[in-house]
Amino acid sequence: MQKEIEITIAPEDAGQEEHILKQLSIALKTDQLHIKGYQILKRSIDARSRKVIFRMQVKVFIDEPRVPEVFTLKYQNVSDKKRVIIVGAGPAGLFAALQCIENGMKPIVLERGKDVKQRRRDLALINKEGIVNTESNYCYGEGGAGTYSDGKLYTRSNKRGDINKVLQIFVQHGATDDILVDARPHIGTNKLPHIITAIRETILNAGGEVHFDKKVTDLMIEFDRIKGVVVNNEESLTAEAVILATGHSARDIYTLLNKKGILVEAKPFALGVRIEHPQEIIDAAQYHCAVRSEFLPPAYYSLVEQVGSRGVFSFCMCPGGIIAPCATHENEIVVNGWSPSKRNNPFANSGTVVQVTLEDVPGDDPLRMMDFQHGIEQTAFALGGGNLVAPGQRMVDFVEGRVSVDLPRNSYLPGTRSVMLKETLPDFIASSLKSALPVFGKKIKGYYTNESILVGVESRSSSPVRIPRDRETFQHPQVAGLYPCAEGAGYAGGIVSAAIDGVNCANAVLNFN
Repeated sequence: MQKEIEITIAPEDAGQEEHILKQLSIALKTDQLHIKGYQILKRSIDARSRKVIFRMQVKVFIDEPRVPEVFTLKYQNVSDKKRVIIVGAGPAGLFAALQCIENGMKPIVLERGKDVKQRRRDLALINKEGIVNTESNYCYGEGGAGTYSDGKLYTRSNKRGDINKVLQIFVQHGATDDILVDARPHIGTNKLPHIITAIRETILNAGGEVHFDKKVTDLMIEFDRIKGVVVNNEESLTAEAVILATGHSARDIYTLLNKKGILVEAKPFALGVRIEHPQEIIDAAQYHCAVRSEFLPPAYYSLVEQVGSRGVFSFCMCPGGIIAPCATHENEIVVNGWSPSKRNNPFANSGTVVQVTLEDVPGDDPLRMMDFQHGIEQTAFALGGGNLVAPGQRMVDFVEGRVSVDLPRNSYLPGTRSVMLKETLPDFIASSLKSALPVFGKKIKGYYTNESILVGVESRSSSPVRIPRDRETFQHPQVAGLYPCAEGAGYAGGIVSAAIDGVNCANAVLNFN
């Protein structure tokens, strides 16, 4: 007999099988001898009361042996099958490639950036010298933005596709099976490159292709049907379908589509800053203690507040994390955050952003939101003074409208410069943040403090452009065989939802004639 039940357990006991068995026995009112095995289905931390506990959803095997569930995918050789070009080797592109192979099609993945190993050198130049390689950086390159910006796998996209399959594929390629049960699964930037490399090897071993330093510079279209792409302004590649999975920072693709008269649309996004606290402040507030227990991970938070008609919210929260310089062009500042797998850095950071609507940037130009975004990033660069030094301000100083005499120690490696952030943020963004931050301080004790720094600007929360597609076929309404995909097209937000959208696009291509 099998039963699914929920148990609660103290953090110090959560990793001890004897304690778990004891709690299962109590909950089931049965002798431990009858429990032949168990499987943890979900695990989360409940810190709502003074006593922090783990909640576990567990499948229990009573008087019958546990038979482990085995997930396997065997990929056929597709070297001589129908060709599908996939533009971008982020999570959407890689999972689209795997699904193409599963469906008996040959993926040809074209990535403008470098492989994960070569990307490290360019990231080192960004962090140490403030030099941006416009084709290889935190956003461009194998694995996409997520590879070197954390690897969070939490998603609310339950209705879009098979989340468990995506997680299982990550495990199959080297991730720990903790991601299958944790409420907020996380791989870590230090581990993701090896996993991405293993996925690439799976694609190659099945007869697929993965090419680096291959920037798509044109689309070949005949009679409103895609025929292939032009790479690096010189090489033509043909295929029966093209999945466009470029990520949300490929401004040249949006410009190309618009120039060719292929429909793109302005899209709302969110803009703000990255806020960093000493991790101990967040731990103390969330876990109701002076010092975090060694059995608890660094604490997480999620905040949202309505200020007038605008939402102000935190996202991409990185416990024990680092603020990273994520510019993709010269003379711009873009910040993001990431955490290593152990989340053992002394700071906690989170994007804290405000909704930007189409009405905030009036006009008919479908690229106006993108241009608005870029302009703010350039202003931030100028205020920082160059070399990717970012404008910063202490939290209370920002709200009360004074320049910070100095800035707290922080994790942003290129350095920060004390400025009035209102000089780079639009008035409606700055005023919304000023209203929300003291309110956040009432929700999390110690949050509203001058020990915290605001670093500008967090501007790539999502794409400012949508590439439209048919809801049923996933194809662009004007170009048969062209499949706008994931974050870059405005249909996903994060690694898992992007991967799912890549799978969905690959499945849609299977039905394309």
